[in-house]
Amino acid sequence: MRANALPSSRKEDLVSFQKNLNIKFKDINLLDLAFHHRSYANEHGNHLNNNERLEFLGDSVLGIAVADYLYKTMHDHPEGDLAKIKSVVVSEMTLSEIAVNIGIQKMLLLGKGEENSGGRSKKALLADATEALFGAYYLDSGFKVAEKLILKLLVPEIEKVWENRHHKDFKTLLQEYYQKKYKECPIYKLEKITGPDHDRVFWVSVSLKDTLYGPEQGKSKKEAEQAAAKEAWDIISNNM
Repeated sequence: MRANALPSSRKEDLVSFQKNLNIKFKDINLLDLAFHHRSYANEHGNHLNNNERLEFLGDSVLGIAVADYLYKTMHDHPEGDLAKIKSVVVSEMTLSEIAVNIGIQKMLLLGKGEENSGGRSKKALLADATEALFGAYYLDSGFKVAEKLILKLLVPEIEKVWENRHHKDFKTLLQEYYQKKYKECPIYKLEKITGPDHDRVFWVSVSLKDTLYGPEQGKSKKEAEQAAAKEAWDIISNNM
């Protein structure tokens, strides 16, 4: 697709996205492609015109940029520390949060089915598009320019991990706290399942002694358990 084949409204959105990030693509079509989900490409008759190859490339660009930064800035820490930090900051959770913060969910081109099933809020899809953005910028402007964008977005996440302020496994936090205080484990209960078979919602509560938290929802039982644990942990930690 040539640049002048893009609808004017799409061009405006892409230009605005770049301005908000303070970046500039030489080829705006590469940026556009970074947001083409497979479902959209399939519906429009070109299954290869999606962001998966860019995602593949961006994953490696992201990895080397973060590894290089950690190696050069954390001189006194062993490989194990660096690996743990890197695993968190390049995780699906972190990248999907970055995607939302910079507005990638608004830029995605999705097929109707993916759109209707809540594709714009799916963590895996958002994280993949973030990696595709990095891959596209690398192809467009080279490693140093792409690295600058990556570090702008990821260094704050690295600092969060180092200061122990990053996203945590709330089930683990809750269990560690509860076992230490009461020598017991939290009890999770699946309260109900709602929605059609293709889009089920699980509702889970968690009991600590005589206190019930939830129910909270998730797209899987595991996700709902994490949501219930988060609610309980947030209340408990605020009262500590």
